[in-house]
Amino acid sequence: MRFRTARLAILVGASLLCLTWGCRRAEPPAPVANVVAASAAAVPESPDDPAWGAAPEHVARLIAQDQVEPRLMDLSTPEVRVRALCDGRRLAFRLAWADDTKDDLPEVARFADACAVQLPQVVEATIPAPQMGEPGRAVAIVMWSAAWQAAVDGRGDSIRDVYPNAAVDHYPFEAPPLEPGSAPQRAMATRYAPAVAVGNVMAGPRDAPVQDLIAEGPGTLSPAPSGRSTGAGMRTESGWSVVLVRDLPDGLLPLGSTQVAFAVWEGGREEVGARKMRTAWIPLTLEVQP
Repeated sequence: MRFRTARLAILVGASLLCLTWGCRRAEPPAPVANVVAASAAAVPESPDDPAWGAAPEHVARLIAQDQVEPRLMDLSTPEVRVRALCDGRRLAFRLAWADDTKDDLPEVARFADACAVQLPQVVEATIPAPQMGEPGRAVAIVMWSAAWQAAVDGRGDSIRDVYPNAAVDHYPFEAPPLEPGSAPQRAMATRYAPAVAVGNVMAGPRDAPVQDLIAEGPGTLSPAPSGRSTGAGMRTESGWSVVLVRDLPDGLLPLGSTQVAFAVWEGGREEVGARKMRTAWIPLTLEVQP
């Protein structure tokens, strides 16, 4: 009887020990104070790539954009959780935040969920102003939009796509005499797409859910001369998870440091343009092995 009791005690103790150590191993690492880009052989392009598990997480507190018009005075999204990886040439960020509604339709008076990452265009001893840079000291921005992601994922941008219950009588560029894809058909379609006709860079169709932008102060945002950044976003149980990948800015070397800032737009709360949640500059350190 004593033997059986002792054996039972040992088994119970071993089970408790296993549970205790198992719980310890399952605990996620504590968030880091600043953004740290861990070393990676290749940066991941997908938000659910297992490689993100090796990147420390920084919880960036968001604040209202209350500096320039149109201001946003009400707090919406409280934080964005950031991880970063770098392969010595490309720098990738994964941004995750809570959002109860999925806003990805390009409708009139409706706005899309979005996020962005901002870095100095050139890394120097001092940094430009965090509010979109300053004259002569530009910032480079990579922006992702849920509407662009939906288009890349296959949703069309026609009235029938955006408004499934709409009734369209006739489009001249769909007339039977015009062979689909022919030069006359494409020319007619362009006549009825004025944004495309005048070269508006925001007009579809889109082949990427991100855009490279540059600014030298509030009100100066414009497309970058060349866009090399990539990205992808996916809906999660609580909101969005988005990856933004870009080249290292000029002057930033492996094991170097600079500053980074983030922004989030909640389309369901009519956040668009300057109306956004944002951070100030946050120290960014690269831990890339040479």
